[in-house]
Amino acid sequence: MTPCSGKGPSCFQKLSTWWLGGCLLAVAILLSAGTVWVLRQASKGRHAQTPPEKCSSVTEPLRFDCYPERNVVVTQELCEARGCCFIERDQASGSRQGVPWCFYPPDFPSYVLESLNQTELGMVGLLRRKVKAYYPRDIETLQLSVEFETDTRLHIKVSSLIPGNPRYEVPLQVPRAMKRAENPAYSLDFSREPFGLVLKRRASGVVLLNTTVAPLIFADQFLQISTTLPSTFLYGLGEHRSSFLHSLDWNTLTLWARDVPPTESYNLYGSHPFYLLMEEGGAAHGVFLLNSNAMEVALQPAPSLTWRTIGGILDFYIFLGPDPNMVIQQYQQVIGLPAMPPLWGLGFHLCRWGYGTSNETWQTVKAMRNYQIPQDAQWNDIDYMEGYRDFTFDPQAFSTLPQLVEDLHKHGQHYVMILDPGISSTNPRGSYWPFDEGLRRGIFINTTEGQPLIGQVWPGLTAFPDFSNQDTHQWWLENLKRFHAHVPFDGLWIDMNEPSDFMDGSVDGCPAGDLDKPPYVPAVLGGSLCAKTLCASAKQNASVHYNLHNLYGLMEAKATASALIQIRGKRPFVISRSTFPSQGRYSGHWLGDNRSEWKDMSWSVPGLLSFSLFGIPLVGADICGFSGTTSEELCTRWMQLGAFYPFARNHNTQNEKAQDPTVFSSEVRTAMKEVLLTRYTLLPFLYTLFHRAHLLGDTVMRPLFFEFPQDMVTYSIDRQFLWGESLLVTPVLEPGADSVIGYFPRGLWYDYYTVRSGAYWEVGPGGTISGEMLKMAAPLDHINLHIREGAVLPTQVGGPGLGASRGNPLRLVAALSPNAVAWGDLFWDDGESLDSFEKDNYSYLVFNVTQVGGPCTWEEASTYVTVDTLTVYGVRGPPTRVTINGEEHPFSYLDNQVSPALCVLHSQPHPCSPQAPLAVPYVPHSRPAVMCQRTNTASLSAMGLAPCTGY
Repeated sequence: MTPCSGKGPSCFQKLSTWWLGGCLLAVAILLSAGTVWVLRQASKGRHAQTPPEKCSSVTEPLRFDCYPERNVVVTQELCEARGCCFIERDQASGSRQGVPWCFYPPDFPSYVLESLNQTELGMVGLLRRKVKAYYPRDIETLQLSVEFETDTRLHIKVSSLIPGNPRYEVPLQVPRAMKRAENPAYSLDFSREPFGLVLKRRASGVVLLNTTVAPLIFADQFLQISTTLPSTFLYGLGEHRSSFLHSLDWNTLTLWARDVPPTESYNLYGSHPFYLLMEEGGAAHGVFLLNSNAMEVALQPAPSLTWRTIGGILDFYIFLGPDPNMVIQQYQQVIGLPAMPPLWGLGFHLCRWGYGTSNETWQTVKAMRNYQIPQDAQWNDIDYMEGYRDFTFDPQAFSTLPQLVEDLHKHGQHYVMILDPGISSTNPRGSYWPFDEGLRRGIFINTTEGQPLIGQVWPGLTAFPDFSNQDTHQWWLENLKRFHAHVPFDGLWIDMNEPSDFMDGSVDGCPAGDLDKPPYVPAVLGGSLCAKTLCASAKQNASVHYNLHNLYGLMEAKATASALIQIRGKRPFVISRSTFPSQGRYSGHWLGDNRSEWKDMSWSVPGLLSFSLFGIPLVGADICGFSGTTSEELCTRWMQLGAFYPFARNHNTQNEKAQDPTVFSSEVRTAMKEVLLTRYTLLPFLYTLFHRAHLLGDTVMRPLFFEFPQDMVTYSIDRQFLWGESLLVTPVLEPGADSVIGYFPRGLWYDYYTVRSGAYWEVGPGGTISGEMLKMAAPLDHINLHIREGAVLPTQVGGPGLGASRGNPLRLVAALSPNAVAWGDLFWDDGESLDSFEKDNYSYLVFNVTQVGGPCTWEEASTYVTVDTLTVYGVRGPPTRVTINGEEHPFSYLDNQVSPALCVLHSQPHPCSPQAPLAVPYVPHSRPAVMCQRTNTASLSAMGLAPCTGY
């Protein structure tokens, strides 16, 4: 065994990759009704030496890198040995930094499409390469499979045809189409030689993909395919710290799970090979490469994109939308819809590495209660363990941990603890059951020699469970059951599961074979696949770690969620650091070990928006920062922002000052408490958004362009966001500010706190669809929230925790549009039961305010949902009376010059404010629908309790 000593990036910055395809001659072949498939023939042959004029004719934006290796200074001799063009960047001529010096000529040889035949679901083709590629073990013959799965989903797969040697494919459960799409929103053309495909949107003719622009390369450990893009508005491709809208200025994004504090340009904890692209005109599409190997995605300003991966197959799903919300829904139909979290998981969570003792943890909880600051979950980091060993707790420092958890449960609160995958391997035989039993059952990842691979994590030398082995899931469950009997935890936090290793590979290094030192290494941090993780050659039950590395967090999350269900019989709550597509089915995510710096708070917004695209709605960042020391101002602003993270947890490291709300001045503590109370007031709305995510694949935290796809100003906004389609959040992200500038798309926006409305923008004579940038006051105790016209928000009077506030009255807030309509809904159940929707143990209500309508009636039932108070923003004049079920009810009317408001109560007038009461208790086995109508005579009526059949 030799140490893993992969070289890092050289001092010479290697440039990105690109190529330009040859001209195409169309030959039409009609293969299916309603869809024309075109087979094209390109110019054949290749000159032994590429003429200079062919190279110079390739413009810089379309130069696809022929020599992407980063540890080599590319010379003309090396470049031309690959049959490529070499033109040095001329700074004097204005050539841009990043343009590759070595790039593909127009006639570089690729695969030839030798045959194309229809199948029941699409077609199958044979690809053959006549000239060997320059990477070893290139595969001569490939199979092309195209399936027209739905009208908006196309599945394209390129795999090898080597008999008896199938290539690795990701074991993800994906839907199987039963019949061919009848009216696809796309058309597909093919180039015969060199092989390529052109995908178009039929409605507009926009070319979504064009892979004829560079050669397809399919070697054993190097797969590459390039495409042009119809615009520069590209999102996704995580996990990275970057702006939400990616730069296409010669930018390379690497996907290889890595334990590293979030830093720009690094590959981070998860791998998500999915992108969403906004086309000119407001349509959107998405592309998913189902591949778990190390990869990079190179972006260039053509605009173009190149996928490079070092294993598996090319397995693409393309989603036609056409709006961005539909793209994400279609993506989740393939990877799976996210789980419904328990209601308590949406409350405020508090954690620290460095409490030191269970009693100190307990004192923090008691201080939060003393100040009546909302908190639903208390967490502990690794310091609760004995010697940092999983499934233990320190018998001295954390001796009262069971009593702490018991006290939390008595107060309606919950307990979450951290678990790392590394299992200590150095204890005397018979003294540590998790390792002894794991060794006996053979559930650890092994070296190539068949012995447990030993690395180093917090407890010292460790072995790593192989979660691709179902026996490991049973072992994991038994360990958790044993610990739960002593400390009845409610949720689990799985960390270090990239998997992280404090050494490169193992104590013995890694073998010198092609898995650990492949011919090509993507731009991974550290320069080698084993940098701070396991050897790629390590053996797992399903395959080698080379193929499974990026799946480790997903497989652990699946085992953990399953164990929690079996132990508690309730919805599991799992937060994982490493993630892969479909992770939302089993866990949420936090953005990792950030820093207590303003830029880290600002970076969290695009980070969370990206995970909204990835189908993981339960996502947050460590509020106030994990490492370093925060300030009162930073932590206040971060608590305000974090109160609107879908997953809200304040967490910091040891040897720093505490940063929970109780340790700050009275003024700051009050500001933090008030914003948390606002979150708790809005929890019925947030909970309903998660239900829609679970049922339909909707996003929870949402970028503005999802709701305003025609407004291109919104495409680059990642300092504001929406909850659903209705609540606009504009945080302060810079120090010393007492105001903030936010963008308001065209429409009517109501100030959440003061019932003031923003401006209203009509589509002008020129067809403008833009809104305006507005400067708003933002003192230290205030975060700007605005309700979008046409929304009805279900809310609840907030309390110190969900255990206390759940019984509080609920209220409706209706924000009328200019034509006096509004819509909203509420999903309400017991907050923790498994499959409550599937078992009909819930209430679902639809609220609809309309200007036109006749008399309404209230149908009484043995069980029903009661709406106690309705606040209507935007009433244009004072009504003379308000009736509910034919009976007059008291109301109050706030005459505001901009946006008058009306509050209707069942008992007595009440000020129009977010704290006005409204009660809607949970009713099992009931699906009522409640509708509020505003008639021409300005009377309000409630219609309710008609059975609801879902959406």
